[in-house]
Amino acid sequence: MLTLRRAEERGRANFGWLDSRHSFSFGHYFDPKHMGFGPLRVINDDRVAGGGGFPAHPHADMEIVSYVLEGALEHKDSIGTGSVIRPGDVQRMSAGSGIRHSEFNASKSDPVHFLQIWIVPEKKGLEPSYEQKTFTTADKRGKLRLVGSRDGRDGSVTIHQDVDFYATVLGDTDKVAHELKAGRAAWVQVASGTATLNGEQLYPGDGVGVTEAGKLELAGTSEAEVLVFDMAA
Repeated sequence: MLTLRRAEERGRANFGWLDSRHSFSFGHYFDPKHMGFGPLRVINDDRVAGGGGFPAHPHADMEIVSYVLEGALEHKDSIGTGSVIRPGDVQRMSAGSGIRHSEFNASKSDPVHFLQIWIVPEKKGLEPSYEQKTFTTADKRGKLRLVGSRDGRDGSVTIHQDVDFYATVLGDTDKVAHELKAGRAAWVQVASGTATLNGEQLYPGDGVGVTEAGKLELAGTSEAEVLVFDMAA
């Protein structure tokens, strides 16, 4: 079964420096029908103006993944990590027993566009940690590239939950397929561009929840970047 979540149905917060779309309930946006999907708790589609950002704030017991689409995002945290996240980078921060971090647009003039993804960890009180890896467009072109997993296999970042996180870049002639096994569920998120999922036309920001085993077939209808989360049902 496919459950479509159109981009325009998402919650929205606009603070001037930040324009954010929420696939699931977050902050002042609350919808009891959209509290997450399995362990996937947050997908925020964030655009931050030049010079803007999130000052240092605390988190605990959450896997926080940043996926930059345009621009550059500067990260600093209380365990001594500092980095700039750019398109192709996947950053995973395990908040665990407690961490503080800040995220700012690395540019004073150009906007940054990124997806902020929260996944509930399988255990509370983990030691806070950080990981960042780069996956080029070529790595993802016309294939489902594993970028996050519970065991960190195939060079992916380690996510402390039973989630396989894939990314793909599709041109208008590219197709990929993923077999969703029994006892699993999937969330498909269009980060940019347009594509079809099992023949259903999807647009930027659209998401689809999948709760039935079977083949998922993605085809680009323009240059598109699509994320797929395969998780325990």
